[in-house]
Amino acid sequence: MALYAELHRHLGGSVVSRVLWRYLHREQSVLADRFPNYGEFEEFYTRPRSTLDEYLELHTLVEGVQTAHALPYFIYRLMRGAYIFENIAYLELRYTPFLRTDHTLTQSQRIDQMAQIVEIVGKASRVTEYPIVSSQILCMHSRLPYEVNRAIVDLAAQSRDYICAIDVAGGDSHYAERLDEWVELYAYARSLNINTTGHLYETTEGCYPELLPYLMRIGHGIQIPLLHPHLLKEVAQRGQCLEVCPTTYLKTGTLQDIGQLKQVFDRCFDAGVAIAICTDNAGLNDVRLPFEYESLLTHDIIGFEELQACQDNAFRHAFAWNYEQRPASMLNRLLKAEATA
Repeated sequence: MALYAELHRHLGGSVVSRVLWRYLHREQSVLADRFPNYGEFEEFYTRPRSTLDEYLELHTLVEGVQTAHALPYFIYRLMRGAYIFENIAYLELRYTPFLRTDHTLTQSQRIDQMAQIVEIVGKASRVTEYPIVSSQILCMHSRLPYEVNRAIVDLAAQSRDYICAIDVAGGDSHYAERLDEWVELYAYARSLNINTTGHLYETTEGCYPELLPYLMRIGHGIQIPLLHPHLLKEVAQRGQCLEVCPTTYLKTGTLQDIGQLKQVFDRCFDAGVAIAICTDNAGLNDVRLPFEYESLLTHDIIGFEELQACQDNAFRHAFAWNYEQRPASMLNRLLKAEATA
């Protein structure tokens, strides 16, 4: 039974280690020579990193092989796993289309090719035997020039059949020197009626209140309740939802213990701020969405009522889903059955 909505999952980080290792060997990649044994590759690919920047370098590895030719291969396996093993009904995949274009082309030619990448991802995501409702979030990127990021916003406006929102990625500590650009691009996106989210307040170095008014959801956002709880009232008033990805913070060294998230959930629930529980990078993190819920429960970070609220938040704040048509959660069915017993 499909129970979950996943609002924050990266196309690159979603590739599970076994699928990536097999592809590298099939294509006789240089990395295949480096990792002839799967166990060594899995340990390298999924082990914790010291910083978010170190962790994000793994995205570069995957982006290099997610070419126009290879994308359907990866996406089919992603959708199959999400449906069969995670019971996902709704999925938003986010990625930077420019980084999947042909590196031998000029910047202008690569910008033009982004539309093809979006179409490939959109068609490959519609798998008849795994009927997940899916859409794309296009990520601007801190490493890309203004012209490319502006083109990403324009592409989102022109491709609404496939794209539900824009985002900014690349490590939130790197936005500061170009903050005026990000404000301008988000304001431009909102003027085009494009939905917005953004990787902000994930790390202590990535806190930019100037960007918050332009966002409909906040990617991660955990430093708001941890370090800047005075902002929670404004976040609640705007109806912004935090996309919290528990395992990521342990993999990146952002948090030392999952128990630190209890303060995040407690303060957000007390302030009326919605949280959607997400995986972020299911492959890199070696985690499935139901486990994220289970882990929070078993560590006494949330209870079953909060679990149901987070499930509902994910559907309620989905950019391309009719909330009234969401599937009834298994928990809701069990609670009703218990009440009538």
